[in-house]
Amino acid sequence: MGYREITLKLPTDYSEEQLRAEIAKELIIRDFTYQIENKSLDARKKTNIHWLLRVGIISPEIKSGEPFSPPSLDIPLKKRTAKAVVVGSGPAGFFAAMVLQKAGINTTLIERGSEVDKRARDIREFETAGTFSPVSNYSFGEGGAGTFSDGKLTSRTKSISLEKRFILSSYVDAGAPEEINYMAHPHLGSDNLRAIMRNLRKQFLEIGGSIRFETMLEDLNVADGRVQAAVTGSGRIDADYFIIAPGHSAYETYRMLMKNGVLFRSKPFAIGCRVEHPQELINMAQWGRAKLPGVRAAEYRLTSPGDGNLPVYTFCMCPGGNVVPATAYKNTNIVNGMSRFKRNGKFANAACVAGLSLSKLFGREIGPLEALDWLGDLEESFFQYSGGYQAPCCGIKDFIYRKASSKNFESSYPLGLKPAALWEMLPAAVSDSIVDGLKDFSRKIRGFETGIIMGLESKTSAPIQVQRESTGCCTGFDNLYVVGEGSGYAGGIISSGSDGIRAAMHIIQRTS
Repeated sequence: MGYREITLKLPTDYSEEQLRAEIAKELIIRDFTYQIENKSLDARKKTNIHWLLRVGIISPEIKSGEPFSPPSLDIPLKKRTAKAVVVGSGPAGFFAAMVLQKAGINTTLIERGSEVDKRARDIREFETAGTFSPVSNYSFGEGGAGTFSDGKLTSRTKSISLEKRFILSSYVDAGAPEEINYMAHPHLGSDNLRAIMRNLRKQFLEIGGSIRFETMLEDLNVADGRVQAAVTGSGRIDADYFIIAPGHSAYETYRMLMKNGVLFRSKPFAIGCRVEHPQELINMAQWGRAKLPGVRAAEYRLTSPGDGNLPVYTFCMCPGGNVVPATAYKNTNIVNGMSRFKRNGKFANAACVAGLSLSKLFGREIGPLEALDWLGDLEESFFQYSGGYQAPCCGIKDFIYRKASSKNFESSYPLGLKPAALWEMLPAAVSDSIVDGLKDFSRKIRGFETGIIMGLESKTSAPIQVQRESTGCCTGFDNLYVVGEGSGYAGGIISSGSDGIRAAMHIIQRTS
């Protein structure tokens, strides 16, 4: 039995029979099994758009070679007396808790928000009746902010391959489609994520873990550089190790950590707005046709140097998706994007943001508390403008030429739009840079300037970063770890989950 890997070009709507025929033709064999190792769309020539597949083939007709089995994450299971508390059930917190529990460490996972099905009901109530729940919304609840998003699984970090494979295999075991293992740009979709999170929770409970929803971390009991207990609204939880995965929106958790001596620093981040277009316009621009058989929807990733201003780029592009009210607090107004697995909605949306450093923007050192206050004030100003959760909005062309418009725009945003001079609602340096970026993007994608731009997009990453040692422990602490997007070291599902796993593995090594 031998093994070969080959690369094939196939039409976008190829069938399994066509794939098998191409393998047989390429290797001149009949008896074989195959596995897709990588699949990416080549759309460089609109007249010849095709899939590129790297396929591994096993066959008795192949004389040599054997499949490569990548190493897996080694989680040593043994009887341990240590206890751990993990705060936050987003990717960083959940996968940290899962790894700890698999290793035999008695782990309690607490989450300030609700379990996923209640969360879905509360979000539906918010979008239809405007009733906001502070514990069950797009930011807080089971699975973190990523549960109601596109569920992108891309990561450019090369050093987390073991952790990435663990995360992907965990998702597949919980019901995710197999294709996330080989697609060049895999995603889960918010519809799949609800069922996946339920299944992951069940698996965690079956191996002995404990979960407490709607349980807010209010304080820490600290003595001599060690956390003794987590103080919650439902009581004190004692443990030997503490992992906090707050996400990027839990401002009061940041402040509580600082009060207890956890060191943070401000860091560069990005703010801006969200742009939206008819998906068909993006398909035409990228493919030269309205639909492409075998491909769900066209994507884009755009960058602009800012012509001497701040760098501008698109982020979290959601093909066939919706713009959603992602506010974490009642008096703020923030937008984000989501899409379902099939990406078959009418619109495409993406964040359009400018990267900035507050210290450079103001010409002086900005500390972490001031950074949080500044960003919180900006988020509140958008709420005050709308008097609620309507998204301030204008046409992209209006933004470029700073021309007020009262035009009614069609949008996927569920709570309505309010005409606004958005360029006046952002810092001048950010507005000027986004203008340059939008001009650049309009040259790259035909019709881009005909779209709309709305709201405040302020959650691309945390504005502050925890100070921690190479071990992952917070500086000055022996048993406290802050991980994931809220740590300022990670962003997105894969890198955040990997950050949590690494903290868990360090704890496991200490308890060996």
